[in-house]
Amino acid sequence: MSQPNLRTVSIFRRNYGRRYTDLPVDEISREFFLIDCNGYAMRPELYDLQSGDLARWRQGERFVEATIDHIVIDNQQLHVVLRDPVLLPEDYFPY
Repeated sequence: MSQPNLRTVSIFRRNYGRRYTDLPVDEISREFFLIDCNGYAMRPELYDLQSGDLARWRQGERFVEATIDHIVIDNQQLHVVLRDPVLLPEDYFPY
């Protein structure tokens, strides 16, 4: 039985550094990512995400970087809207 791929995003804050490494997300695209907190102890308002933070994630064999534009909390779901997505160079190493 094969395991589904875990979708994760890493968050970086300018003048601070890495905020989250491989934060699990329920959905991700170049426009947004979603964390569904329904049924979990973690509430959406407890995540330390800010407008201007950088989000990086793997898309196929490459990495994508985008800036957090704004955050919407709706019905125990954290919707993070992204802007300016960029495909990082093939030789980009995330760590």
